[in-house]
Amino acid sequence: MIDLSRPIILYMHAGSGNHGCEAIADSTIKLIQRLRLEQGCDVEKVPAPVIISNNADEDRKYVLGDLEKQGLCVLTTERHIDRDFLAHVFYYGWRKITGDKQSFMRYRFKDAYRDYVKECSRYSDTGAYANKKPLAISIGGDNYCYPEMVPDLILAHDYFIKKGFETILWGCSIEPDSLKNAALLKDLTRFDRIYARESISFNALLEAGLSADKLELRKDPAFEMETAEPPALEGFIPGKTVGINLSPMVLDRAGDPELVRESYRNFIRYILDKTDNNIAFIPHVVWSNNDDRKPLTELYDEFKDTGRVVIIGDAPAEVLKGYISKCSFFVGARTHSTIAAYSTGVPTLVIGYSVKSRGIATDLFGTYDKFVLPVQELSDPQGLIHSYEFIITCEKTPSDEVGCGMNRTDI
Repeated sequence: MIDLSRPIILYMHAGSGNHGCEAIADSTIKLIQRLRLEQGCDVEKVPAPVIISNNADEDRKYVLGDLEKQGLCVLTTERHIDRDFLAHVFYYGWRKITGDKQSFMRYRFKDAYRDYVKECSRYSDTGAYANKKPLAISIGGDNYCYPEMVPDLILAHDYFIKKGFETILWGCSIEPDSLKNAALLKDLTRFDRIYARESISFNALLEAGLSADKLELRKDPAFEMETAEPPALEGFIPGKTVGINLSPMVLDRAGDPELVRESYRNFIRYILDKTDNNIAFIPHVVWSNNDDRKPLTELYDEFKDTGRVVIIGDAPAEVLKGYISKCSFFVGARTHSTIAAYSTGVPTLVIGYSVKSRGIATDLFGTYDKFVLPVQELSDPQGLIHSYEFIITCEKTPSDEVGCGMNRTDI
């Protein structure tokens, strides 16, 4: 078991405006606290985990702000070189002249590392973690799925290794084909431990040559996130509402975005015409450049005159999970919106685009076929309806062959 009675940094947290990122950080901080107590650690004599965030002020609007007030974590914001013209010019010039790529990370984490040292100094007289290597946990989940992020991920990892940290890659998904990238593979071998959140990534890492001793298959920590009781909302009928999530990212990755929209429209009409359920549009990311509320509001406006649709406002991840847990069925494009559904026993259809959705569904049901519709392959405007009918049939008549009757609350 990993010794948690030492200073801990969590890095590559993108901010809680992405409630999937919030869910990972929230559940991880609470898990660290619980395991520290189980390990017999005097939590009053060890620094709180420091979360290096893209935007700590954003985090403080949601659950992480409450955890910070409780003393369970410290939030700090990394520097953004693109927002400081003079630093931008200086570091680009320095990098070009010296080849010192790591200089960007020294700038990026300078303030955050200072805050980490400050937190540690508060406990310097306890001796509780003397001579113990600090721990840096990369909590980005699917960060390694995006090729454009890999160079910075490698540099960030190298930064913490050079600072003397033991390193963990936590709750990750990695596209198997990406492991052909020699630089990426070399970086992964430098982690002291890697926790893959689904078996496709886990097996790909093994096949790529990573040591089985440093790999572990473990469900995404957000499966363990608490579920908050949501406020009552007119039009949202617990047990009689189908939850729907759609994201700009899925539309961007679709072969035919308009076909995806039409598939959603057809599904909504089907639910309204063939069932007595209402519809709740549930956003899970609310960043201005990647806001689920934009495509969901378009759908809401199209069907609002039926009087049977409602759109959920922005809320902390635990509250959104509360709404999702009360749905009779859920269609989700954001991975962590579907994890909220899976982990509360709600029948779920995933509109996926990467290994994470395929891998998680395969581990739950024995297959991802019909439980996940890869958006790049979506060609049938009735596709959502067909998958919905299949999953509902599974719920009524379980089939052990594909695991569709499993008790998802036991995950």
